[in-house]
Amino acid sequence: MQINRLFGIIYILLEKKTVTAAELSKKFEVSVRTIYRDIETLSQSGIPVYMSKGKGGGISLISDFILNKAVLTEQEKEDILSSLKAVNAVNFTRGHNTLEKLDSMLGSSGSDWIEVNFSSWGNYLNESENFSELKKAILQKRSVKFVYESVKSENTNRDVLPLKLVFKGSAWYLYGFCRKRNDYRFFKLRRISNLKITDEIFSMSSPEINFNESEIFKGESVNVKLEISSKMAFRVYDEMSDFSIMKNGDFLCNVDMPDNDTMCRYIISFGEYCKVIEPESLRNEVKQKIQDMLKNYL
Repeated sequence: MQINRLFGIIYILLEKKTVTAAELSKKFEVSVRTIYRDIETLSQSGIPVYMSKGKGGGISLISDFILNKAVLTEQEKEDILSSLKAVNAVNFTRGHNTLEKLDSMLGSSGSDWIEVNFSSWGNYLNESENFSELKKAILQKRSVKFVYESVKSENTNRDVLPLKLVFKGSAWYLYGFCRKRNDYRFFKLRRISNLKITDEIFSMSSPEINFNESEIFKGESVNVKLEISSKMAFRVYDEMSDFSIMKNGDFLCNVDMPDNDTMCRYIISFGEYCKVIEPESLRNEVKQKIQDMLKNYL
């Protein structure tokens, strides 16, 4: 379609500065005469495109051109750029050049109002590599094999049909069909090692994901009943959905998390304002962690 070719020409000119009609003709598989008509159409539409003859000549845009005539409001332009910046913030994609090009085309200078970074403070190099490889496997619909460390610190070999990358609860997960479990599973990227993409092609599509915490980890999650002081009411209302208020004003909360370690750290973050009611095993684990912490201050 001509409209697609016209935008394609603009994109090429933004990137290459100057290009010949013959190069565009070859690129879009049309005649040179058609390219000349396209340039005339762009010029009549207000796009500042011009042609120069002689050595080094060709078709160009004025250097400060921006796509002000796009069928987008200023708010829509800012929303697009801000959304792309948020996606780029995972630090696992190579979207920086794309962001710069769109910023140039849309002529927006207000996309710097937000800064988002989903990466951890620690070493996330392995996670970044896993992210890139899994993205490739998902797009190519190729199965993957890897070693996975479970919540019980057990390493198991997994053969998985990768379906989606999911960001949930401050961490990245692979969602896919696990042949070992013969069911859909979530795999935390930081626990994946020895990842390999196979030559096997699959056709399975991702079903709708149920983000109920107890369903996500298929029995591997930890369910805990907590008593939390009314002094932490702001956190209860912000972070929890299953709770009741006791007669003394404190909260009785039911919480699900992917493993004991994550749960212990979460409970300890409340300090003296949180108490584990059940299970007993977790009460003992939290108690042991607190005692181990105290050893650092003796």
